[in-house]
Order: sequence, then C-alpha cells, then structure tokens
Amino acid sequence: MNEKYYIDVGKATDIKNRKEKMIYRGFEILPGFLAWSTLLAMVFLSWFRPVWVALFMIGFCVYWLLRTIYFSSCLTAAFRKMNKNLSIDWQKKTKRIYGWEDVYHLVIFVMYKEGLGLVRESFQATINSEYPKEKMFVVLAIEERAGEEARQVAKKIEQEFGNKFSKFLITSHPKDISGELAGKGSNETWAGRRAKEKIIDPLKIPYENVIVSCFDIDTQVYPKYFFCLTHHYFNSANPLRTSFQPIPLYLNNVDEAPFFSRVVSSCNVFWQMIQQQRPEKIVTYSSHSMSFNALVEMDFWQTNVVSEDAGVFWKAFLFYDGDYEIIPLHYPISQDSCVASTLKQTVINQYKQQRRWAWGSEAIPYLLFGFLKNKKMPFMKKFHYEFLLIEGCWAWATNALLILFLGWLPIILGGEEFRSTMLSYSLSTLTGNIMKVALLGVIVFVIINSLLIRSRPFCWPKKKNLFMLTQWLFLPISLIIFGAIPAIDAQTRLMLGKYMGFHVTEKARKKN
Repeated sequence: MNEKYYIDVGKATDIKNRKEKMIYRGFEILPGFLAWSTLLAMVFLSWFRPVWVALFMIGFCVYWLLRTIYFSSCLTAAFRKMNKNLSIDWQKKTKRIYGWEDVYHLVIFVMYKEGLGLVRESFQATINSEYPKEKMFVVLAIEERAGEEARQVAKKIEQEFGNKFSKFLITSHPKDISGELAGKGSNETWAGRRAKEKIIDPLKIPYENVIVSCFDIDTQVYPKYFFCLTHHYFNSANPLRTSFQPIPLYLNNVDEAPFFSRVVSSCNVFWQMIQQQRPEKIVTYSSHSMSFNALVEMDFWQTNVVSEDAGVFWKAFLFYDGDYEIIPLHYPISQDSCVASTLKQTVINQYKQQRRWAWGSEAIPYLLFGFLKNKKMPFMKKFHYEFLLIEGCWAWATNALLILFLGWLPIILGGEEFRSTMLSYSLSTLTGNIMKVALLGVIVFVIINSLLIRSRPFCWPKKKNLFMLTQWLFLPISLIIFGAIPAIDAQTRLMLGKYMGFHVTEKARKKN
C-alpha cells in the first residue's frame, strides 16, 4: 500500500481497512455532532440553567463585537492593499527579475453547460491580459456528460481564440470513471494530465517553470494578473510548495443579480478579503494558482471530493508533511454572482451553492485522519490547522443562530424565577446594545461594497443606488437562510453518511 494513500481518501467508504473506516466515520460525525450539540444544549440549558446561558450570551456578544472590529480593520486593510496592487505596473516589476521569461502559464478553464457568451468573456479577458501569449497554454476542460451543446461551444471558442495562445487544448472528461465523483476536481485532473501528456512533456519544459491557474469558467482576469502572479512566484520562499490566491469579486453580472444574491456574494468577497490579511488561516478557494511541479508530484487534484478547491491545499499540505503554504496576492479576479433563469431557481441554486461550499467540512475528517497517519508533521502545526477548520465550520453552522435567535431562549424558557432577576431584565438590553455597536461594522462592508461596484463599467439608476444600500437590511436573514441552515444541512448529511454529489451552479446571463 502507498505510504501516503490517505491523501486520496475522500470519504469513509473509500477505506478498505475496517478499523480505519470506523475511525474516519467517527471523524465525519464530529462537525455535525458539535453543531447540533451546541444548538440543543442552548435549548436545554436555557430551561435548566438559564443563568449559565445568559452569561454565555453576554460573553459571546462581547466576543463578536471585538471580532467585528477586527474583521472590519482586516477588510479595510485588504481593500487598500488590493487597490494599491491594481495600480502597480507588475509587468515592469516582473521584467526586472532574471529568468522571468522562462515561466509559462498553464490556464485550465473548467466548463460544464455554460453559454457561449459567458465563456467568450472569460477568454477575451485572458487575451486582454498583458502576459505574452506565446508563454501561455490554455485548456478548455469540458465534460462528456454535458452533451453536444458543450462541445459546440468549445469548438466555437477554439475557432475564435485557439490561435492566439502558444497552445490551445480542448479536453473532454469521460463520464462514469470508477472511483471518481462527477465534478470539478475530476475534470481538472483529467485536463491537467492531458496537458502534461500533450503540451508540457513534448515541449520538454521543466515542471518548475510552469504555473497552473485552474479557473472556473466564469473567471475573468484583470490585465496584470499573470504578471502579478509571476512576480509573487519568483519572490516566494519556496514557489514549488506554494499556492497563490487572488481575491474573487463577483462583479461580472452584478447588475443582473437579485438583491439576496448580491448580499451573499458580497459577504463571501469580504470573507476572502479578510482572509488575505490572515495568511496563516487562508485556504485555496475557487480560482487559484500553483506550481505544476507540485501537482505532478502529488498526482493532481482530488477526484473523489466535492470541495476540490480547498481540497488541493489540504492534499498538498499532507503530501509535503506540512511544508506547504498559501500566498495571498491581494489582486482580484472577477466572477459571476448566482443568477439562474428564474428568481425561484436562483434562490434554490444559491442555497445549493452555499450547501456545497459548507460541505467543505469534509476536510475535518480528511485532515484528522491524515494527521493520525502522518507522523512527520509537528503536533502544533496539526493542532493549529485542525482547530481553525473545526472552529470555522462550527461557527458557520451556529453563530448566526446564537446571535439572532437563541440568545432570547433563557427569557422564554427560564421560568418566572429567572425572569424576575436583574440578569434577565438586563440580558436583552445589554446584548442588544452590544450587537447594535457590532452592526456598525456593516457600514464598513456597505462602503467597500459600493466602491467595488462603482469600479464596474456601467451606471446604476439613482433609485437602484438607494436599493443597493437598503439591500443590506436583508443581511440578518441571509446569514440564516444562506449561511447557518445550509451549513447545518451539509454537516448533518456528513454526520449521517449521506454523501453529497457536486452541484454545478447554473450561470445564466440575460445579456448572453
């Protein structure tokens, strides 16, 4: 058996050894168990020990006040740094580096059933980028199961853009490959292997000279992205063991997105920007870049997981015994907000997209099992990352409910004896005032969101400008409907062994 077979485990059923399978199942139960234990304990203790819960809620609200202040400062700093990086002449800076011209970019666009107009916009943005096209290899990775329409879109893209890059390759990922989960990870792995076989190896290019950017098909790069990436690649301490994470801005179709979709997308943007200021906590997300050498050494992406974007970082982290990192670029790319053909379908797709992202809790058993098997990694490094992951998944499922609803339970369930105390009288007032101050942090979000939207090349009507501000009143409801509930849904499914498949989010465009 391969010494590091555990890096390719996607779920408990992938493990043949009965004892190890039971251990992995126990780890899969953990995220849902912690979430449900917290919620049920709040209900039970609000009746049995209301004073404990009241004191906990006061402390929790103070914690969130401090957390909001911290997050607001991180967001502001990240926004300023992103604007600064947008103004830098990365081409000039990079061309001062000896050997930069030896670097090639392999760009993999992963496609399912998206329309021609959307795909064309992404390719046009790549063409408009400043990096020499003779140093760029582009792969359009389609799915066999997507049918003839997807193949026709790929052919039209090849006719229009195929001769504008050094190499252009269309790959078609076969359906029903044994052991694979139909999704982005298996598609991009198929594409990466074909690119190695048909482009990189025939040209005899050293793997360390190739940077791979795996993009969702709606990803539009900003003009200096590849020069910015190349500069960071050369200036990283160990580029062969580093991923590079841009900031995703969901601005491609923001003028078409319904208000709730814009709020959800903006919250995700803010979180990613905050994480750029905390490189010790960031993981790869959506569209990102890394060394082709690392991909080949660890045999590409995982093909049997839903959360392949973060999964590739965790796989590399275990493969290299913890000697792997992520460098935040503080430089943006632009993607689509969730928009479907109908409003009802947009709501459904938004929920399913959030649930798929929340399925990232599958990384908890993956890491715990990997840490158990990997004896070379320092214990404190293991503890650091597993704590961050467990705390993040727990907070996603519980914190919005704790703040917005469950804090009232001691007053409702605590009985007359508790309701007659000064603590009961002060609880709602004190926690309410603390959270009102904390909500002032939303003002920072609104301002930055407005500045981001104004950077797009269209003009809002004045009435819509006002609506763009009032949409943030939906934030508390959004945190529940498109935050806590899909997270609980995903973690409960994992706890019960009801494994999810990869839900492809529809990307509809009215203008396309």
